Amino acid sequence: MSDNGELAPSQTLKALLGLRQLILDGELGPGTRISELGLVERLGVSRTPVRAALARLRDEGLLEETAGRGYAVRAFTEAEIHDAIELRGTLEGLAARFAAERGVSAAIMAELRDCLARIDAVLAPGDRTVASFTEYVALNDRFHRLLVDAAGSEVLRRQIERAVSLPFASPNGFVMAQATLPAARDVLIVAQEQHRAVIEAIEARQGARAEAIMQEHARIAHRNLQLALGDQNAMALVPGANLIRRARSEGG
Repeated sequence: MSDNGELAPSQTLKALLGLRQLILDGELGPGTRISELGLVERLGVSRTPVRAALARLRDEGLLEETAGRGYAVRAFTEAEIHDAIELRGTLEGLAARFAAERGVSAAIMAELRDCLARIDAVLAPGDRTVASFTEYVALNDRFHRLLVDAAGSEVLRRQIERAVSLPFASPNGFVMAQATLPAARDVLIVAQEQHRAVIEAIEARQGARAEAIMQEHARIAHRNLQLALGDQNAMALVPGANLIRRARSEGG
């Protein structure tokens, strides 16, 4: 097929997903300069989709341009991660306010309530396992996507998609790390109660309350980050953990 044929989108996606995974798996560490030709051989695609993937990951924040017009893998400070989470919370708060003020279809509300019920079922057993956390991650992702649907704004959807593409800023950025932590269930229960509260606020058409709940909800990710940073086993479950540049203590 020609360069503009049907294979082009799939090759670009293959390059994008492959390069992102190499970074998040730690095979390309912070500061590593990216070789286009090396990626062509490693990912099995041509240079055009590789260049598109490099530009996309620069926009997402995983890569930065170097003086020689190339790219290198970025590292992230705790402060940068904090700001990314705050940005996501602000936008999701706006989504909740839009949903409350504009109204939500019965179909989307039914899906949100079904999602809540499924999360309740996952959290009901006393024992936490990696399998149950994996199921929670999928349901939590669904809940947050449905909330964006409820807002009814394509402009806002695009901005949220851009925000959650920032490393560690997504609602599930540090959830899997909790699977090894004693306080994990308590954190998830609090998060689920906030899910329930925002749905109630949206149904009651309480825009300001819905917005505030989602902004507070995002701050759970800050707690998850701090819990994970204090436990090496937990950090092993965080995609891209090697990209986090830890703050040094004054005596360190």
